[in-house]
Amino acid sequence: MAFSSDTESAGVMASINVTPLVDVMLVLLIIFMITTPLMSHKTQVKLPQADLDKKPEGAQETAPITIAVTAEGAIFWNDEPVTKDLMESRLSSAAQLTPQPPLNLRGDRTTKMRVINEITKIAQQQGMLDIGYVATSERKR
Repeated sequence: MAFSSDTESAGVMASINVTPLVDVMLVLLIIFMITTPLMSHKTQVKLPQADLDKKPEGAQETAPITIAVTAEGAIFWNDEPVTKDLMESRLSSAAQLTPQPPLNLRGDRTTKMRVINEITKIAQQQGMLDIGYVATSERKR
């Protein structure tokens, strides 16, 4: 608070000095006036157009590989019973194909997640890139 220099009234001056507030507001106004036109300047980029209906020339559609695992641990390669070693060698040869076929893993409702995780690790170690998990959706009542 400011004190008055008048000798007749020796009280406290109750008015607020707004000069510093006006100075700060003017500086902010000038800053915003300068920076606002710079913010609206955008770089024009021409994005490539994707045509999802056409397949690239030479691209072949490969059938997905389906591996099913029962609750007892039996493994099926496209509905054909296989052992883990045979599955591993088939995954290794399938990983070398171009384009690589997608791999779909199906597990029985009571199959332990540990078994599915083990097959996923084997497929990744053999070089399979596109691994998906198949489930059925719940029926609406």
